[in-house]
Amino acid sequence: MADIIGTIQSIRRYAIKSMGPQEIDRAVIGAHGILGDRGYAVIDGKTNKVGSAKMPKKWGALLGLSSAYTAEPEDGQPLPAAQINWPDGSSTASDAGDADDLLSELLGRPVRLTTTKPEEISLERMDPLAAEEIIADIGEIMMEGRFSDYAAMHMLTDASIAELSRLSPGIDFNPGRFRPNLVIEAAEGLSGFVENDWVGKTVCIGDDVRMRISDPTPRCLIPTQAQHGGIAKDMKVVSTILEHNKLQVPVLENEELPCVGVYGFITGTGAIRKGAPVRVE
Repeated sequence: MADIIGTIQSIRRYAIKSMGPQEIDRAVIGAHGILGDRGYAVIDGKTNKVGSAKMPKKWGALLGLSSAYTAEPEDGQPLPAAQINWPDGSSTASDAGDADDLLSELLGRPVRLTTTKPEEISLERMDPLAAEEIIADIGEIMMEGRFSDYAAMHMLTDASIAELSRLSPGIDFNPGRFRPNLVIEAAEGLSGFVENDWVGKTVCIGDDVRMRISDPTPRCLIPTQAQHGGIAKDMKVVSTILEHNKLQVPVLENEELPCVGVYGFITGTGAIRKGAPVRVE
């Protein structure tokens, strides 16, 4: 039996890892999540590491950009070019010839933009809870098929955002801080961190799409950083979550971490749209 727990409020596709998203009304969901999501990444020209704003000192400038495909991706076909939108309002296409140079200038070292994963995946993550700078490599859990850190889908409810805002009313908990694929408008009567109860269950969207919810989403430093869309830096974001929603994360050996939102793996493919009902089994 599946209970309706909300509807899709927004669908967000990140053409280029660590840049701002393109909001779309409809998405094709394959085995690896939204078609085209995190299809591109910026690679360090010297270390061959995947660029991720989880290391904000090195890659945080990417958060000030946004990206979108110049055409809709098609299943089984090479990805179309991606458009990079800069803070000054200008844009650059990934196939224009100068994208690598412009990104290298922004980041202060040689980088390249690619849809091809390095043979050995390495991606660094700063521990937001450590008193001193601790860097962990999480490349081994990056999923196949694209540059997602771990799971096919990341979901967040407006109920969780409302709960965080209630607990710390002076902080801007814009959903964009958390970089979800789906923002779910929770059904009437649901409040608090409602996604916590989904772990281990199946979430269904529309008639066909199903996903197994594997883990609550542990928060890194990204939600605290300034981001595209006017999101300001605020280091109190994660400390609020730490105080009020610390959970065990199965993929990280049940370590207790500040979490908001959930990760899901696709068990049934299809298409989704804004406004579609979301059910949980």
